[in-house]
Amino acid sequence: MMSRQPNPQLAQAATTTTAVTTELTAVTAELTAVILTLNEAAHIQPCIASLDWADRVIVFDSYSQDETAALATAAGAEVLQNPFENYAQQRNAALDRIHTDWVFFVDADERGTAVLGDEIRHVINNRPERGWRVPRHNYIFGKLTWATGWYPDYQLRLFKQGHVRYERPVHEIANVDGDIGALENSLLHYNYRDTAHFHAKQRAYANYEASILQADGVRPHPHNYILQPLRQFWWRFVTLKGYTDGGHGLRLSLYMAYYEWVKYRKLAWFWRKR
Repeated sequence: MMSRQPNPQLAQAATTTTAVTTELTAVTAELTAVILTLNEAAHIQPCIASLDWADRVIVFDSYSQDETAALATAAGAEVLQNPFENYAQQRNAALDRIHTDWVFFVDADERGTAVLGDEIRHVINNRPERGWRVPRHNYIFGKLTWATGWYPDYQLRLFKQGHVRYERPVHEIANVDGDIGALENSLLHYNYRDTAHFHAKQRAYANYEASILQADGVRPHPHNYILQPLRQFWWRFVTLKGYTDGGHGLRLSLYMAYYEWVKYRKLAWFWRKR
């Protein structure tokens, strides 16, 4: 029986293929999606399902009193818990506890998409930036809002681990050690489910922003109660083309103008109570 001699060309091709595969595996960065939660049972499972293109999904929970943690575990996510102090502290705590190459922060009322996942995979493996902003499509009262300040609504959410820290308790700011890029594909944000939800959130934001103004030594003047709401309305409805959202844009512009007035009323109240 004739012995079969090894084909040197096939052996070389196999070696090359193995080397290429090893090289590709070596440069593929691990991506972890992190969802901050507090009583998000209504949102958590659809959110996790929309991030199935990430290597890991971690729910970083603030000891929810509902079924958030159990539902997240059932959906295949890892669950870590940490007491909530403020948003900056919570994001920093997540960064400190999670070992990965890249972190993508997502809110429970947001949804990823396959095309966004593909784009993120491309940039983390091929681009030098250490942080990335992602645009959001905001659904307000169930309606996709194209203007009025809610699109593109860039959020700085994707980071190379070890190169970002957060500051400021509300509307937290991410400080990135390196260049920042902007993604093209959007997160979907199911924001403000109804007017009651909208007003509750805006009252909280107005209180916080008034407290910041007071801390900076700003005192309200009579003209602030008129000019600031007018400026806000003009900015939302005209400059940011809220008129293209029709009656929806008009209503949102009026609401936001009203909360500028609330902010300065609250600022005056803070000074009287001091």
